[in-house]
Amino acid sequence: MPELPEIETVRRGLAPVMEGVRIVQADVNRPDLRWPFPENMSNRLTGAKIERLRRRSKYILADLDTGESLMIHLGMSGRMLISGAKLGTFTHDHPPAEKHDHVVFHLENGARVTFNDPRRFGAMDLLDTKTADSHKLLATIGPEPLGNSFDEAYLADALQNKGSPVKSALLDQRIVAGLGNIYVCETLYRARISPLRKAGQLSKLRVKSLVPIIRQVLTEAIEAGGSSLKDFRQADGDLGYFQHSFDVYGREGEPCRTDDCANTIMRAVQSGRSSFYCPTCQR
Repeated sequence: MPELPEIETVRRGLAPVMEGVRIVQADVNRPDLRWPFPENMSNRLTGAKIERLRRRSKYILADLDTGESLMIHLGMSGRMLISGAKLGTFTHDHPPAEKHDHVVFHLENGARVTFNDPRRFGAMDLLDTKTADSHKLLATIGPEPLGNSFDEAYLADALQNKGSPVKSALLDQRIVAGLGNIYVCETLYRARISPLRKAGQLSKLRVKSLVPIIRQVLTEAIEAGGSSLKDFRQADGDLGYFQHSFDVYGREGEPCRTDDCANTIMRAVQSGRSSFYCPTCQR
């Protein structure tokens, strides 16, 4: 599933085409994805102007001049693809409609944004913009890791006395927003912390060291356009390439990249998810 860098990459790709632009027509080609679309979704979107695109955790929120916000979740295989707009030095022509083009936004600037989702694990909803943060999917989410409210003191307090492994704690969206398996694995490797260590047993100094590393990993991933492992594409259809920089994720049995370390990367299963780490460098 796309994590924070992938969603932020998509948001940044959509913003120049969609922000400040009116939706001439919204085609809703099926009644539901993961759950039913909101009532009269096509009519409520058609004619609305997109005032701002923002991200909250792994959700994109399009604030409309109607007082509503469109919430978008890409799920496992969802893509927001742009056509008919100039992206950099290229213009992507409108492609023929595909089977899994579930929602299509025709914009007044001639662009078209298509939500394509073969597995249909994605979702959309319309929220009151003023109370969007209290939506059941957003209300309990923790601070954004690239925001000011996520700092060393906050994380030290959040992990204090936690009996769960630090890997599980960092994946908990109530503690920090948007982090997923890939970037937690990479963060813990750089911090030299084993994913198996109990969060509450880490010293405050080691916990505090995680904050700048989390930010560094996420920033590098966003600059690389995210990680494309299976389905993820940027809004212009290109692949992300941060996967070429993985130190541990998906590298089970391969040599550790730390100088003078002769060990290999191991994999452990935690709560049904694979954790990749070096048993020598991470303690």
